[in-house]
Amino acid sequence: MGDRGLVVKRWQALAAAGPGLALSVLGAFHPAQLTPGTAAAWWQLHVVLLPVFPLLGAALVFLLRDERGPLVWLAGVAAYVYAVFYTGLDTLAGIGAGLAVAAQPAGSPAALQLIGVGDQLALVGVKGFLVAALVTAAVLVRRHRLSAVPGSVLLVGAALAFLHSHIYWPVGGLAMLAAGIGCGLLEWRPALGRALSDR
Repeated sequence: MGDRGLVVKRWQALAAAGPGLALSVLGAFHPAQLTPGTAAAWWQLHVVLLPVFPLLGAALVFLLRDERGPLVWLAGVAAYVYAVFYTGLDTLAGIGAGLAVAAQPAGSPAALQLIGVGDQLALVGVKGFLVAALVTAAVLVRRHRLSAVPGSVLLVGAALAFLHSHIYWPVGGLAMLAAGIGCGLLEWRPALGRALSDR
């Protein structure tokens, strides 16, 4: 791989890492609790998050763009399940519940219902992401061997932490950071390994 190819690969690695890194940074601004005092920041942040959460699943599909077979389809379907259901959480428990609390600061039964439904949708979504991460890691380790192991460990570890952490810091924020770095490594390290072997 020439210098031009390495430049392209760097941008591709950044594209793969970007969603996780962005979610990690945004998680630092996520209020710890939804209260009348944090309601505006709560729903406004979730509006910003609305287009970002699905990109975390898209990053896995991007990593598998050159692969073929039923496992690749499984990863794509699981990533789609994550994107749809986790967007449901963001919409209901994020935007909807935040607006409800802002409109009824004395107490909002509707907000509690929105959060309850959102949490159920999130459970489906994070399980979908875990399946997508596991399959992505398996396919890439099978293809690239040891060079794909560090990124796979970070990605799968992040997916396991994501089951219970959302993007709250420290656990959730660190999980998204690990997911971003893991995806970046999975995109970059095979190319680096080939470049080194060519010298």
